[in-house]
Amino acid sequence: MNAAETRALLTALTAALSRGQGAALATVVGVRGSAYRREGTRMLVLDDGAQVCMLSGGCLEAEVVEVALEVIRSGVPALAHYDLSEDATWGLGIGCGGSVDVRVERVDPGDPVTAGWLAALGEGRAAALAVPLTGEGRVLVLPGGEVVGGLPEEPLHTFAVEAARTRLSMREPRAVTLAAPDGTPIFIDVNVPPPGLVIYGAGHDAVPLAAQAHALGYDLHVIDPRPAYLTPGRFPGATLHSLSPEELGRFTPGERAHLIVMNHHLDRDRVCLAHALRSGAEYVGVLGPRSRAEDLLRALEAEGTAFTPEQLARLRSPIGLRLGAEAPEEVALSILAELMAWRRGYDGGFLSGHPGRIHDADTHARFPGG
Repeated sequence: MNAAETRALLTALTAALSRGQGAALATVVGVRGSAYRREGTRMLVLDDGAQVCMLSGGCLEAEVVEVALEVIRSGVPALAHYDLSEDATWGLGIGCGGSVDVRVERVDPGDPVTAGWLAALGEGRAAALAVPLTGEGRVLVLPGGEVVGGLPEEPLHTFAVEAARTRLSMREPRAVTLAAPDGTPIFIDVNVPPPGLVIYGAGHDAVPLAAQAHALGYDLHVIDPRPAYLTPGRFPGATLHSLSPEELGRFTPGERAHLIVMNHHLDRDRVCLAHALRSGAEYVGVLGPRSRAEDLLRALEAEGTAFTPEQLARLRSPIGLRLGAEAPEEVALSILAELMAWRRGYDGGFLSGHPGRIHDADTHARFPGG
């Protein structure tokens, strides 16, 4: 789930709990074959049957709601299996060709593990939640080494904690179900801070890029020295930084940030590119033709500013996937499509005709330079 989906779910949950409503979280914990969403997708179900977010394209939700209502009443977690490969699943004739396991658990905000997990989700902090799919107990693992909760058997607890720590150490961790040495399936749910997007330049074409990035849940920052351009009305949901080129040192991008230089002003772009390449960000992009980035680098070199091969390897220009984009909204879509492919390790090509699985990055070519 992206940060925008998580934000919507938590907002609804907070409101429901304040009204005294019961609630359950349904989480996809296993997928075999084709399915609409992957492990770690969550749906909130309230005691009146209302739901927030979706686990599929609409084929599972009604059944999951029924399970969730019983879980809310009983307090006993449930693990439900749905075979989508049947010709007529519940009379709907879905035929997706796969199966999905969904774990449903009542939300108890007073439970330390639940409270810690919800806090990590709400604050965008890294955390991993390990849950045996058979048996009892849960354990929350935080990057600093803190462990909340536990599993009743020590070998299983140790395995779960180490598996959670391994997932947290990955560049782009995903939820997964693993088999412990004794065969117990352990679901590892993972939350990481949302990816960041730093836009150098608040021009007109930055507006749709920022809007689409905000809708996808990016931690969004826009930098520009012009107060008439840098306004909350133009960039809702963004953190705005009114900085001149000489003041860029006051801003430090986050380690998960993608930086895009698009001032449409050679002097500002030159200084912003130097600032971006000196940062620790793994992705630095320059809008426009390749020759523009080359001109900026030559200008920086002429004034005595040099970069290491490692820094230059992080520079991408032109940016965006080859979609034939022309209008600013189309260019924004092209850029964000590249960022997603680059971050998740896909090549950004067509799915039609691809022999591998849709969601398995190992069957796709690695994104060039990623």
